[in-house]
Amino acid sequence: MSRLVVVTGGTRGIGAAVAARFRAAGDEVVAVGRAECDVTDEDAVAAFFAGLGPVDVLVNNAGISTSAPLARTRLADWEAQLAVNATGAFLCTRAVLPGMSSRDSGRIVTVASVAGRVGFRYTSGYTASKHAAVGLTRAVAAEVAGTGVTSNAVCPGYVRTDMTDQTVRRIEERTGRDGEAALAAMSPLGRLLEPDEVAFAVAFLAAPEAGAVNGQTLVLDGGGVQ
Repeated sequence: MSRLVVVTGGTRGIGAAVAARFRAAGDEVVAVGRAECDVTDEDAVAAFFAGLGPVDVLVNNAGISTSAPLARTRLADWEAQLAVNATGAFLCTRAVLPGMSSRDSGRIVTVASVAGRVGFRYTSGYTASKHAAVGLTRAVAAEVAGTGVTSNAVCPGYVRTDMTDQTVRRIEERTGRDGEAALAAMSPLGRLLEPDEVAFAVAFLAAPEAGAVNGQTLVLDGGGVQ
């Protein structure tokens, strides 16, 4: 049976791969970019989801990142990352949860990060926002436990996306090192993840057969974060 799947940040990178996987499975997919809905805007989120009808799967994937030592982290950058990565997931989840609960059916999957499980230097805003996203996932899971709705997160390491390309460039500009090699060396895999690998994990957590999986953070890093 075809499901209505909403993927925020769904027009490129991980989101585009997630959207493609669900479409290939025969689902109806709404891939949302900022032009369609600013996930940090409460009214815009409410209006967007009100016009969709019953959502079967929500993938909270919209995200941004910046990096700087804490002492040089601007308040605006801190607040922007919390707004998109944490508040955006909250607003979208809040918009779909009543309908899912009333139908006793639904899947919420949030794309977080290994930075939602551990801390990394120079990423205070990003790390804090991803920890918040993981906390939200677990809180929602506690509310829906024992129902047909689940809430889970995937926590990938560095993925080959436009966002990671920016990180690679920053490393190279600041250090003169090979940026991709530096990031790959931080992972037990010894390489970057591909977007399709994250999409596979999202699809698994969103599967109808995954009803017993709730409140989990599925780490995709080859074994580094326990």
